Amino acid sequence: MTEESLLIHTGGFTFTNGYLLTGPGGNIAVDAPEGMANWLETMGIHLDALLLTHWHFDHVVDAARLAREHGCRVFAWGPSTPVTRLEAHLKQWAGIDFAVEDYPVHEILAGQSSLEAAGRTFLVEAVPGHSPDSLIFIDAPARRVFSGDTLMKDGIGRSDFPDGDGELLIRGIQEKILTLPGDYRVFSGHGPPTTVSAEKEGNPFLS
Repeated sequence: MTEESLLIHTGGFTFTNGYLLTGPGGNIAVDAPEGMANWLETMGIHLDALLLTHWHFDHVVDAARLAREHGCRVFAWGPSTPVTRLEAHLKQWAGIDFAVEDYPVHEILAGQSSLEAAGRTFLVEAVPGHSPDSLIFIDAPARRVFSGDTLMKDGIGRSDFPDGDGELLIRGIQEKILTLPGDYRVFSGHGPPTTVSAEKEGNPFLS
């Protein structure tokens, strides 16, 4: 991969996106959906850092395995639990038994405004509402933002999960994402990429 290249893995029954990019000091993943570890293994890629946008199960299911097999640093708002990962909620809501292996968090990002991983610097913004710990990672040199489940193409994250807050989510999107330059590309946890200007002009949830 070149420094500005970006590869996408989509995994699990929620079709969750995980991203792979490079820094001067190695490879960086954003989120760890189901199958991410096998995907990296197939390509023969060693991971140096894992950034987690939030702790919901579909974004972290492969996090423990990646940390264990790659020895990578895990960056997140903070540690998660089965409750915050929505494992019990999933059982009650859909009758699905889904257990996520506990994973380490080496770098706690709560209260932080930036991080450095594999020689690459990201701005960090907290945008709660979908989940209390939701973060976005802004890669300014590449003019892109990894938005997790806050903002998606023509949509926003659900706020009907435990501890969700729709008004807080929309306000955070308006203040933290839509104020970025319009040509910034938005890579979300679900669905195709979009741009800040496209969502500012046409997202029906933000009008």
